Amino acid sequence: MRVTNLAEGSTEFTSNAFLVEPDVEGRSVLVDVGSDDTVLERLRDRGGIDTVVLTHTHGDHVGILDEVRDGFGVGTWGYDASSRYVDNPLAEGDTFEMGGAGFTVWHTPGHKGDHICLYSPETGVLFAGDLVFAGGSFGRTDLDEGDRATLVGSTEKVLENADGIDELHTGHGPSVYENARKHVEASLRNARGR
Repeated sequence: MRVTNLAEGSTEFTSNAFLVEPDVEGRSVLVDVGSDDTVLERLRDRGGIDTVVLTHTHGDHVGILDEVRDGFGVGTWGYDASSRYVDNPLAEGDTFEMGGAGFTVWHTPGHKGDHICLYSPETGVLFAGDLVFAGGSFGRTDLDEGDRATLVGSTEKVLENADGIDELHTGHGPSVYENARKHVEASLRNARGR
């Protein structure tokens, strides 16, 4: 599996936009689209994508979604089936295939009500959206649908169900490529206020 942040180096206010490509034949998936048109150019350069999965629907994560849908003829996957951004609903415990691996879907509200994380036990890769970040920070809870205690519970759920987190890709900031579980544990401590 190859993961490339197509929003890397952006000067816009945007989320990361991770292109997940398989090592062998298979589909390419964009995890969040962000809000920077540069991602569209980079997708065109790579020949497009097969589908999009959304960690949640804040504007900085879905800002160019309509352009991606129209430009590449793709559907979207996400948690809230009633959202105009979601074509195909994902539920707690579903398996979503990308990069040649199966990713378990966890509903992880606290930053936003429709927030999900995706974890592959076989690869140790976690797509955490805005739940947690590298270095021990965590998603804002002062926005609509945010709740600190709920975010703490969601982070606990991730740690209880993902023993082998090696690689962490988050909605903002850098990715972590080894011992990523320590970053999630630090985020939990900080969210708890200890």
